[in-house]
Amino acid sequence: MMLPPNATIGIVGGGQLGRMSALAAARLGYRCHILTPEPDSPAGQVAAGVTLGAYEDPAVLRLFARHADVITFEFENVSAEGLDLLDSLRPVRPSPAILRISQDRLAEKRFLNAADVPTAPWRAVETRAELDAAVAELGLPAVLKTTRLGYDGKGQALLRDPAELDAAWNTLFPKPLVLEGFVDFACEISVVVARGADGTISAFDTVENSHRDHILDMTFAPARIAPETAQTARAMASRVADSLGLIGLLAVEMFVTADGRVLANEIAPRPHNSGHWTIDACPASQFELHIRAIAGLPLPPATRHSDAVMKNLVGVEETAMWPDILATPGLIPHLYGKAEARAGRKMGHVTRLFPHGSLPGPFGIAAALGPLTPRGE
Repeated sequence: MMLPPNATIGIVGGGQLGRMSALAAARLGYRCHILTPEPDSPAGQVAAGVTLGAYEDPAVLRLFARHADVITFEFENVSAEGLDLLDSLRPVRPSPAILRISQDRLAEKRFLNAADVPTAPWRAVETRAELDAAVAELGLPAVLKTTRLGYDGKGQALLRDPAELDAAWNTLFPKPLVLEGFVDFACEISVVVARGADGTISAFDTVENSHRDHILDMTFAPARIAPETAQTARAMASRVADSLGLIGLLAVEMFVTADGRVLANEIAPRPHNSGHWTIDACPASQFELHIRAIAGLPLPPATRHSDAVMKNLVGVEETAMWPDILATPGLIPHLYGKAEARAGRKMGHVTRLFPHGSLPGPFGIAAALGPLTPRGE
C-alpha cells in the first residue's frame, strides 16, 4: 500500500544516512521521526521529530513507534530484537530478518552462497584449534574477522605468518570468528539496488571504491572495469535483493579478482557510503529510491546523467579544508552537521561531476578535486 503524503517515516539511527534519507523523504512530501540516543544528531537536525533513548529500551521503542507510519533503519549496529518489537507495532522495512543476516558474517556468507553468489573461501572459527585447522585449509595470508560488530576495518586482523595467530585470537572480540581466504583482487566495487514490495528492482551502475586506513576514501562512478564485469556485479546484487525478499535498499560490496571474477564481500540493507554520488549524478538518488521502496511508491530506473567521483571528508585535516572546498568551482559539498571532527570520523563528502562517459584518469581526477588530492588510489 502506498504511504500517503504527510505520513511519517520513522528512522532508527541518527547519523548522516538518516539525515540524507530524511531530506529525500521531505522532497517526496513525508515527515521523518528519528530514534537516537544522541542529542543534536545529524538526522535529528533535519527531521520533524526525535525520540531520544536506547535502541534496546522497550518503552522508548513503543513511544517511537507511535510517531511513525512505517519504520526503517540507517545502520546495522542496532538491536534486531528491538526491531522485532517495532515490527509488531508498525511495518519495518527492510525486515528484521534481513538485518540479522547482515549483522552476522557467518549468516551472511551462508546466505550468499545458498543464493549462488560466490564469495572468498571461508571457514567458521569457534576455538583456537579450529583456527589452526582453518589456516591449514585456506593457507596464509588470510583475514580473521569477528562475526559481528565489525566496520571500517575494526574487528579484523590480517594474518601473514603462523606466529601471528595467537595474538590475533587473543585480541579479536567478540567470538566466534570467521577466517577468510586471501583474495588477489584488482579492485573493490559495489552496487546499490532498490527493491519494492511488488518485486520491482532498480540497480545503480557498478562503482569502484578506494579505501584509506580501512575507511572509504573515494568512489568512482562508473567503475573502471570491463562492461561485462560491471553487469555481472549488478546482476549479482539484484539476485541478492530478490533472494532476501528485500523491501528497501541494499548495498553489495564485492571484489574483482585479478583474473576477472566477481566475489561478494558484504551486504548492507540500507543506504551506503558508496552510493552518495547518486545525490548529484542521478535523477533519483539512492536515498530517494530507499524512501520510495519503503513507502510503496513506484521505483524509477536507477539511471545517472553524469559520471562522478565522490570524496569522503574524514577527520580533522580534511574537515579543515571546508573553506577551500566551498571556494573551488565544480565541487559539490555535503556537510553532515557533526559537532566535532575526530580521527576516522566521516564529517561530510564532496562530489565532482563529469559529462556522461568522460570520467578522467587519475591526473584528471586530481586536478578536478582541487584541494582534495586523492590518496587512496
